[in-house]
Amino acid sequence: MEAKIKSVIQSSIDLKTKVLGDPNLIETVQQIVNEIVRCYENGGKVLFCGNGGSAADAQHLAAELSGRFYFDRHPLFAEALHVNSSYITAVANDYGFDEVFARLVMAMGSKDDVLVGLTTSGNSVNILRAFTEANSLGMITVGFTGETGGQLAEKCTYLLNIPTTDTPRIQEVHIMLGHIICELVEEKLFKE
Repeated sequence: MEAKIKSVIQSSIDLKTKVLGDPNLIETVQQIVNEIVRCYENGGKVLFCGNGGSAADAQHLAAELSGRFYFDRHPLFAEALHVNSSYITAVANDYGFDEVFARLVMAMGSKDDVLVGLTTSGNSVNILRAFTEANSLGMITVGFTGETGGQLAEKCTYLLNIPTTDTPRIQEVHIMLGHIICELVEEKLFKE
């Protein structure tokens, strides 16, 4: 068992080392930070969507922005689109689960906003539909995916495609990069 534990830890380290050495991914993170800062400076909001573990990560990152990260500061408008269970079940029942995020993007989204979608495969239909709606509104779209980017790759303004197909390792890097983005956004907006 000890060997397995060490092996999993090492695979996580190896993947993060690979991300650290990828100048394109690092540059994309910087671009995303700048877009989110611009969004907030223009009175916009950041919306997040994901399914399962990615929904948990979406909610976690929204809370980092809307609550606080390191600084005691003014809250930022950030919301995970799955948090209203009555809405989700009503729309899934009436329109189908594929529409649960798209309809909220239609209701809440506007040109100066950012939509962040987390999907390790890049093929979650409800996220693809949300990105279609966001793009039609002129929103900035940010995809957090695995290696290929899946179908979402073609729908993103910015893509953070983590170079593996191992779902738990992808999600570990998603939350790491999400934390970095939240930290830098907060610094840029609130650092004295």
